[in-house]
Amino acid sequence: MKLTTWNVNSLRVRLPQVLDWLEANPVDVLCLQELKLAHDKFPLDAFAEAGWKAEWAGQATYNGVALISKLDASHVQRNLPNYDDHQQRIIAATYQTDAGPVRVINAYCPNGQALDSDKYVYKLEWFMALHDWLKLELETYPQLVILGDYNIAPADEDVHDPKRWEGEVHVSEPERAALSKLINLGLHDSFRLFEQPEKSYTWWDYRRMAFRRNAGLRIDHALVSSALLPSVLACDIDKAPRSNEQPSDHTPLR
Repeated sequence: MKLTTWNVNSLRVRLPQVLDWLEANPVDVLCLQELKLAHDKFPLDAFAEAGWKAEWAGQATYNGVALISKLDASHVQRNLPNYDDHQQRIIAATYQTDAGPVRVINAYCPNGQALDSDKYVYKLEWFMALHDWLKLELETYPQLVILGDYNIAPADEDVHDPKRWEGEVHVSEPERAALSKLINLGLHDSFRLFEQPEKSYTWWDYRRMAFRRNAGLRIDHALVSSALLPSVLACDIDKAPRSNEQPSDHTPLR
């Protein structure tokens, strides 16, 4: 089963890029974040015309997540059931495979803005709720993957300049501890299961020619359950879409 996560930073702007990428990379499930579309504005017809099905949770202007697949989705869950939140950040579904049902969770985790911000407090609270719900999900669905934009760089090797990022969101110890707590449920960072090039990142700021300088962060992840470990054959970063005209500031992790 081939899975990919991509924060597209506006599906309205990036829809042609997503469709072109899918044509060249026919994955089983593509997890999209930051749709920035109201729920009723999702371009279902465009995906259907290309042979794809979709489950989504839209929100005007901000957030929004979607699962794009040619497989039938079942037991769809939108948002965290244990956290009252109007922001659309979670969509999960179960897909039948030759190896049995696989639970795919697509997460757009909060940014946090700054360490002294209310949004940072919200981020840590949200991660606590995600942890508690994910623990139950793993009990129900042993074969589980949670992909998405976590807005956390797990270690200094995932940061182009750790000194530059000291005191900033994405790298603070409470954020990293929250991610580690998720992993300790019995999950594994699929990217780190394999030897990877140094300075591998999934996000680059639009400013200061960050992509050209490879001044990025690895903040998009695919965490797999122990039951799925034998099925994980590869994981890499597709940097090509970051070179598109009007690209997202993220690139796919597959």
